[in-house]
Amino acid sequence: MKKIYLLAFISFLMLNCSSDSSESEPITEAMYFPPNDGSNTWETKSMTDLGWNQNAVQPLLDYLELKNTKSFIILVNGRIVMENYFNGHSASTPWYWASAGKTLTATVTGIAQEEGLININNKVSDYLGTGWTSAPLAKENLITCKNLLSMNSGLNDALGDDVSPANLQYVADAGTRWAYHNVYVKLQDVVAQSSGQTWTNYFNTKLRDRIGMTGGAWINSGDGLSVYWSTARNMARFGLLSLNKGNWDGNTIVSQGYYNQATTTSQTLNQAYGYLWWLNGKSSYRLPGLQFEFNGTLMSNAPSDMYAALGKNDQKIYVVPSMKMVIIRMGNVANPDNPTFALSGFDNELWDKINDLYE
Repeated sequence: MKKIYLLAFISFLMLNCSSDSSESEPITEAMYFPPNDGSNTWETKSMTDLGWNQNAVQPLLDYLELKNTKSFIILVNGRIVMENYFNGHSASTPWYWASAGKTLTATVTGIAQEEGLININNKVSDYLGTGWTSAPLAKENLITCKNLLSMNSGLNDALGDDVSPANLQYVADAGTRWAYHNVYVKLQDVVAQSSGQTWTNYFNTKLRDRIGMTGGAWINSGDGLSVYWSTARNMARFGLLSLNKGNWDGNTIVSQGYYNQATTTSQTLNQAYGYLWWLNGKSSYRLPGLQFEFNGTLMSNAPSDMYAALGKNDQKIYVVPSMKMVIIRMGNVANPDNPTFALSGFDNELWDKINDLYE
């Protein structure tokens, strides 16, 4: 009988020790998604709770204001850690995404593929008909939708923004030359043609409205191009969707498989480029307007697993999976003497300031 009591007592001790152990383990904070009800509700997270350095905040804000920033947001686990507006901007003021909006087109292209409307491995002329470029027919028919996503269409990137057929001229076979080119916008025509809807209607229904990006709009800029405008919070919503690889609060907007492809090197010519996303942490990269390969990572001060949407005049969406972090910057060009279409010296300088928050 004593033996039975002893065994029962030992079992009691083991059960309580096990319970105490589980209670002492750190609890992983759930990812937060702001509601899609049009309200301003958005949970916040303090730097104190994160263990970040409050003394690094003011130097960062001073730098952002000096560099012509309009808005700046940091999300961690979906919650707002910093949200600041400068130079006459406010939370309700829309601003242009420039080429950072290319990633919107990449995402909606993935949605259309998953709905069976298109296949990115098919040639563009399957959807737009022949003659959408001025390249010889045999060369035009080499260009797939994936080539447009990957920036290796082989069309001449030195002829400006105009994407009319006369201005889309052959330089090299598709897949053999990487060049940053606005011909990607033809994917919007592919989606419109295959869906039987306008690009705007399809985009709003399948992406914008499903993640609460209310009020954003495509504005025609001429030359067959349109640029997305929205508030910084709407840009942050898209960044949060991207951090979660196409999932929004349990709803699949586009599959994780497609997002993984989009944020992985998409071709052999530029390791730092996916499907209209820039990729950090690679051993080499190419930049717009140059036929030259640079050794090293895209942004040496940024986390190696970061992927980014980069637009003219330093519009930025930085997504860092390892830190569950999204960073938004909107504004005018940070370095007026050296404007760029994508990467700029501002990126590394900004990350130097951001790193001071938590390192």
